[in-house]
Amino acid sequence: MNNKLLEVLAPAGDTERFNSAIRYGADAVYLGRKTFGMRSSPMNFDYEQLTAAVNEAHSKGVKVYLTCNTLPRNNEIPEFQQFIEEAVAAKVDALIVADIGLMSLVKKYAPDMEIHMSTQTGIVNYVTARELYNMGAKRVVLARELSLDEIAEIRAKCPADMEIEVFVHGAMCVSFSGRCLLSQYLVNRDANRGECAQPCRWGYHLMEEKRTDQFFPIFEDEKGTYILNAKDLCMIDHIDKLAKAGVSSLKIEGRAKSAYYVAVVTNAYRMAVDEYNLNPENFKLSDWIHDEVFKVSHRKYCTGFFFGHPNDCQYYETGGYIRNYDVVAVVEKCENGIVYCTQRNKFFAGDTVEIMSPKAKPETITIDEIFDENGNSIETANHAMMKFSFRCEKEFPAESVIRMNVNK
Repeated sequence: MNNKLLEVLAPAGDTERFNSAIRYGADAVYLGRKTFGMRSSPMNFDYEQLTAAVNEAHSKGVKVYLTCNTLPRNNEIPEFQQFIEEAVAAKVDALIVADIGLMSLVKKYAPDMEIHMSTQTGIVNYVTARELYNMGAKRVVLARELSLDEIAEIRAKCPADMEIEVFVHGAMCVSFSGRCLLSQYLVNRDANRGECAQPCRWGYHLMEEKRTDQFFPIFEDEKGTYILNAKDLCMIDHIDKLAKAGVSSLKIEGRAKSAYYVAVVTNAYRMAVDEYNLNPENFKLSDWIHDEVFKVSHRKYCTGFFFGHPNDCQYYETGGYIRNYDVVAVVEKCENGIVYCTQRNKFFAGDTVEIMSPKAKPETITIDEIFDENGNSIETANHAMMKFSFRCEKEFPAESVIRMNVNK
């Protein structure tokens, strides 16, 4: 395994999230346009934003992959040629495709465009992966239901220059590789067209047909039970095993997540891969990197199917998130021992915070005194987006994130 091929691939639902991914160490970013993408709720990118994003990424040595991974209907096919032509004009590095028909159109209209086959394709064996490679795919994004041993066999039985991408972190779908019908049936929002309402996260009760006004909990709990709710995936501790299996790209789920989420998780996997590359034979993740992924809003974590059939990947008690940290400010600049910031959430003089910077271990400091933008001492930063400052001997890069544990 060439360690340089172990790519950290981060999500970007809009320009802010894109900038977080770039700033915090992504080797590549995947994003979507207003159409043909599996995430319709984020803002996504129009043509001008896409072009600007690609230029910015390329200036930093980062690649951009554009999603066209929905299952399109007949009336959408005529629009796809322009979609491809704009992708070529914007100089994206690859298109992520789920539909073989769209794959054929990419080859027709953009024969030099790199093609990645989406996890929505449902690739679970080496025959399918190899055939897609023969059809022109440079990379396959494997189904999430595969073990490390199965991935290793696919790697061994496919051409060496075929890249393998897997999801390593983020929300998991209760259905096979994201192909779900629940949302469309229940609320007429098609999950296969980027409109999932996430009914797998809802609580459910049983009802007897002749007593329609009585609901019986599946567990003896007045809240019912979240029988379809999957935990979040997290493979931060297992970078060495992913590399050994022959994975080329570590994909982070989360185009609909916050810029803070993208920053923290991208930074964690960046640092984990860098640690692995320093000592592949004796990899042991630093505790602080492991802890980082618990400092974003998340469900309980599991390792999915990577180690065989999972026994602990459903969470029946609640469909909500665990949230232990809030972003309280963002650093603008540091000058002469003063840190200048913009507020995001209320906090007080005397509070202990962490400052997270790209490719660095977070610094824990206590902010003894806060000053408003006129230099007056104040007790609290309590106005959204207010400018303030504090004294600190250490310097931090612009856009560093200041966060606080809300449970202390």
